[in-house]
Amino acid sequence: MYLTLDLQLFAEKTEKATPQKKKEARNKGQVAKSADLSNAVVLLCSFSILSFLGDQMADRLLNLYQHGFTDWLVIELTEQSTTLLFVTLLKDSMLIAAPIILAAWLGGFISTLAQVGFLFSSEAIKMDLKKINPVEGAKRMFSVRTLVEFVKSILKLGIILTVTGMFLWQQREVLLKLPQMEPLKLVSYLGSLVVKLGIAISAVYLVLAVADLFYQRYDHAKNLRMSKQDIKDEHKKSEGDPLIKQKIKEKQRQISSARMMQEIPNAQVVVTNPTHFAVAIAYEAGKTHVPVVVAKGADYVALKMREVAKEHRVVIMENKPLARTLYASVEIGQEIPEELFKAVAEVLAYVYKVKGSLSK
Repeated sequence: MYLTLDLQLFAEKTEKATPQKKKEARNKGQVAKSADLSNAVVLLCSFSILSFLGDQMADRLLNLYQHGFTDWLVIELTEQSTTLLFVTLLKDSMLIAAPIILAAWLGGFISTLAQVGFLFSSEAIKMDLKKINPVEGAKRMFSVRTLVEFVKSILKLGIILTVTGMFLWQQREVLLKLPQMEPLKLVSYLGSLVVKLGIAISAVYLVLAVADLFYQRYDHAKNLRMSKQDIKDEHKKSEGDPLIKQKIKEKQRQISSARMMQEIPNAQVVVTNPTHFAVAIAYEAGKTHVPVVVAKGADYVALKMREVAKEHRVVIMENKPLARTLYASVEIGQEIPEELFKAVAEVLAYVYKVKGSLSK
């Protein structure tokens, strides 16, 4: 029972996402982003441009309307005149709409850039069958996130209707006089009223969107939470599986051991402990200035070194203090340190003496 509880606790996603986890999610296009914030900025930019350039845009629209009922109604319709009429209408329409389109695009681009930065993810546009899976769709439909989004929508609608009602209530005296206004003044006033109302709604919407951004970041961080086991698995993946690393090190030791064994026939002597350590020393007068350790090992490797030395008739000499010192302080391929010159020289002298007596 206690083991089951420990495993459940171990599997709970209670840990914050690691940088690697966040990076992988970002590469998949999974980022904390509020669509409401982008929409609010787009609306605010659009209505702000209308408040500054609305009169000029209205004048151009009025001129376009007047030309439509004066000059364009009396022209002779030919292939050239029709093309010219279409191009003129398109150009004038674009000049009228361009400021709004540009402001909306810039607002959407800057708001998105501020939230997620520069991001392009091919994973986000890949075909995913889960998105059209009815079971997965039902799960999303009745999920907590869907409920939260529904509550947010009701809240936004209620606040926006409240702001609209308060704004129109403040203008009630003027609104009651609308039937008495001249047509041009009526259109001008209604246009100004719509722009002011749009700015007010956009400002309130922007406040709600900022709050939604904080919620999206919280929800995103919550969804990326990891269990302790996830963190361990990620660490293994990044650092390498300990079992695999152990096998690699074992293979490297085997290769290194094989190379050492190949160097033992070139040694003059193998100094032993006698059973725990073995150090092979190579020295050739006139070719090397200082004796060099060409192989060393402990326990099983030391035993193997002695077998190879016997096989190739390399002198084996027992010297416990020297064997331990050489094994601990000198690496393979390194020269004998100066403080050990005398002890090694005595060993080599004994080796040459033994070899000399054997050769007679």
